[in-house]
Amino acid sequence: MSKQQAISPGKNFFAGGFGGVCLVFAGHPLDTIKVRIQTMPVPGPGESPLYRGTFDCFKQTLAKEGFKGLYKGMAAPIIGVTPMFAVCFFGFGLGKKLQQKTPDQVLTYPQLFAAGMLSGVFTTAIMAPGERIKCLLQIQAARGEVKYAGPMDCVKQLYKESGIRGIYRGTALTLMRDVPASGMYFMTYEWLKHLLTPEGKSPNELSVPSVLFAGGMAGIFNWAVAIPLDVLKSRFQTAPEGKYPNGFRDVLRELLREEGMASLYKGFTAVMLRAFPANAACFLGFEMAMKFLNWAAPGL
Repeated sequence: MSKQQAISPGKNFFAGGFGGVCLVFAGHPLDTIKVRIQTMPVPGPGESPLYRGTFDCFKQTLAKEGFKGLYKGMAAPIIGVTPMFAVCFFGFGLGKKLQQKTPDQVLTYPQLFAAGMLSGVFTTAIMAPGERIKCLLQIQAARGEVKYAGPMDCVKQLYKESGIRGIYRGTALTLMRDVPASGMYFMTYEWLKHLLTPEGKSPNELSVPSVLFAGGMAGIFNWAVAIPLDVLKSRFQTAPEGKYPNGFRDVLRELLREEGMASLYKGFTAVMLRAFPANAACFLGFEMAMKFLNWAAPGL
């Protein structure tokens, strides 16, 4: 494996934030589709479902709300994503540093997985409220009811209704989703970077297509781990207050009882269609920002 780079919190912060912004712009339309499919009501006897699938949901959203409909609720992830990805990449760097006995020690893949898991813990504090607000804004348009005027109004109303707990609802599920998924995310990226690096070259010299491929595949592996818990989280965070008194166990029981095991993979097509371009954009943004920062501020 390649020699580990010295970790710079400042550079990780800025480069990770830029990567996160790239991810949101590339992936938000399909994220909107994913949440709408995951949270659509169960059709009654003789009724057809609200959406027949990913492409039907895409068509209906475009027809009813135009292109803007696909970017509903994007302000919350943009505001949350810059610090979140900064903290995420910083957490991964810190996780690597904590396991190194010497600065040039090459870490094993299980160690990289553990470092990635630490980044998942770091990001949950920002991710949980951002996801709650995003999901509520994405589904209200689909249901034809406008309860929240925007992200800040959503925060104010949630706080008024149930205090800080209302804003952070779904934190445990976000943690359960993101810790193993982040481990898989970073380990896959580092593994593919190593695999795609030509003999005698450094992984930091990878071509743009190679970075895009490694980043996109890291996103696919990340979501393969995350999606069942993501379905539970979307349901729980958008449910009316008091619907699930025992938390995610109630959501899981209801989903399995009413819709079976396959319901845990709802929105799978939208997730996978989004995962590749969004995460390819994220890692390319991160690597480009890192190159720029290494050139502009070598001592940072």
